[in-house]
Amino acid sequence: MTADKTGFEVPDQMRDFAEKSVDQARKAFDDLMGATHKAVSNVEESAHAVQAGAADANKKALSYAEEHVNSAFKFAQDLARAGSVEDMMKLQQDYLRSQMEALGEQAREFSNSATKTVSEATKAASQKD
Repeated sequence: MTADKTGFEVPDQMRDFAEKSVDQARKAFDDLMGATHKAVSNVEESAHAVQAGAADANKKALSYAEEHVNSAFKFAQDLARAGSVEDMMKLQQDYLRSQMEALGEQAREFSNSATKTVSEATKAASQKD
């Protein structure tokens, strides 16, 4: 066990339990993501009418969701291994900062993708006239 400056100790059994719980949740999530990827692939194969821009947005959204869940699992594992409250607070601060940066970048990518899709749709419509 390790203690912080306040004398609070995170028992080894608690950390072990937390780590096992995170590992079990991680496995369940990985199984779900495998099934989801398969379902998305099946839908894409059977629905030829899906626009390229919409398919790209769906893939990006799924990828972003997976990235965020992976980050959350890593954060949970790091918290389970933390030896002090100060370590936990630092981990939380770093996690929140990285999540906000990732969300900002993802929003920019979605915006750029949407702009491109609208532009291509407008161009295709004007060529038909």
